Amino acid sequence: MALLGSNISSEVGLRLLLSPLGSNVVIRTACCSVGIVLPVYSTFKAIEAKDEGEQQKWLLYWAAYGSFSVVELFTDKFIYWSSCGLIRFPLYYHMKFAFLVWMQLPSVEGARQLYMNHLRPFLLRHQSRLDQFVGFFYGEMVKFVSNHETEIHIAKKLLVKILLSVQEIIHPSQTRGSGPANEGPPEQVETSESEDED
Repeated sequence: MALLGSNISSEVGLRLLLSPLGSNVVIRTACCSVGIVLPVYSTFKAIEAKDEGEQQKWLLYWAAYGSFSVVELFTDKFIYWSSCGLIRFPLYYHMKFAFLVWMQLPSVEGARQLYMNHLRPFLLRHQSRLDQFVGFFYGEMVKFVSNHETEIHIAKKLLVKILLSVQEIIHPSQTRGSGPANEGPPEQVETSESEDED
């Protein structure tokens, strides 16, 4: 039985390696790594080194990447809607990978070109309308949060309980060992509070 399982997994691995065009798993992972993981780490290094040139470079990248992501989101939905999901663009993720690399290459500074030639003029032209929209959206968000503060607090408590339960399932020895130690100090605090009240 174990032999059958290993044959299936090796067959899947071979298909991924030998036919990357039939499966987008490898190239999508590469897009995520090059488009997000590497820039996050590079941004971290630029911030920690306090290098203003690198910080500006990565700010431009994130502005360009965010704009690309918004455009990609809408075009993806439009293409799916107009074709009922029947048309697939061959080598789409390969082109996306090349685009992400182009945006980061120091020799061409693709993100800077995209920002200076397209994004900056667009944002400058529509800045007043965008400021109104952002102000309205922020105001509505503040209203929503203040109107649903109790629900958000309950959801937060529920999420903490779920995460603690998951942690207990994943690491049962750590939570059991730390349980009695955590229960001891609150009892001492309660007794000291009761002494202060007398």
